[in-house]
Amino acid sequence: MAVRETGAVKRRSRRGGMYVPLAGAVATTLAVGGCGASGGNATGPTATTRQAAPTGGIPSGAPHHVDDAAAWHKWGLTPLPATPEPPADKPVKLSATGPVPVFTHIPTSQKVVFITVDDGLEKDPKFIEMMRDLKVPITMFLMNDAIKSDYGYFKPLQAMGDHIQNHTLHHPPMNTVPLARQKEEVCGDQKILTKEYGTAPLLFRPPYGAYNANTKIAVGECGPRAIVWWRESMQIRNMQYQQADKKLQPGDIILAHFRGPAELKGVTMTKMFGNMLKRIQEQGFAVARLEDYIQPPTAAH
Repeated sequence: MAVRETGAVKRRSRRGGMYVPLAGAVATTLAVGGCGASGGNATGPTATTRQAAPTGGIPSGAPHHVDDAAAWHKWGLTPLPATPEPPADKPVKLSATGPVPVFTHIPTSQKVVFITVDDGLEKDPKFIEMMRDLKVPITMFLMNDAIKSDYGYFKPLQAMGDHIQNHTLHHPPMNTVPLARQKEEVCGDQKILTKEYGTAPLLFRPPYGAYNANTKIAVGECGPRAIVWWRESMQIRNMQYQQADKKLQPGDIILAHFRGPAELKGVTMTKMFGNMLKRIQEQGFAVARLEDYIQPPTAAH
């Protein structure tokens, strides 16, 4: 995975909408578009060479029917291609011990992508309705400062099969703080998310994508068994791409955020999410559930 050194990262404001440079920090970042981007279509650094790997997908039940099309039409959308079954042999296998891996995509040749949604600041009831109608799988990387005002908002999404993962307590750029603080951030969020949602997160996403060797140590000691990055990030109407051709590729992980009109220049979260689905549909991809491609640690590991 390619990394770069930069002299500043963007810091998340209390309101979650504006971001200012954090001067003097040397951040290990992998691409533009993290929890500080607010719009535009800039292209990030070129991603690493893609790996050949097994095929797979998530269960879709029956193919799309008239009722499905009506539900999508309600939101001004066309149904995505049906999602294939998940692979029996998971392409990503995690270990209970040893170094914590970092991945930006899932090795697969299936024409599927994965949607991840970060932070949890915006809690729009219409988004819950949208997810019930469309049944699009997402993975939530939740940060305690953003969700503590209403932990219950995310439970209906969890009940739909959408997993809740770790994104720190307070959203610091992890590579700018010492190991002890990193452990507080990861272990603290892990404890709260496990208590509130009944399942210990398996995955961790570093704020802004910034991490270092100490982050891997902290994550490994706090419970999650992998660090998840991304290859595209959703803005308001379009996505930022790491690849120069600005196209989705099989297995890509897409980053979005729980954001509302205050952060999206008046655009609602449902409209932003709908725009993302349009970009995915235009390129002929289905959306699969990230966790269905990951083998959690077992006693044998």
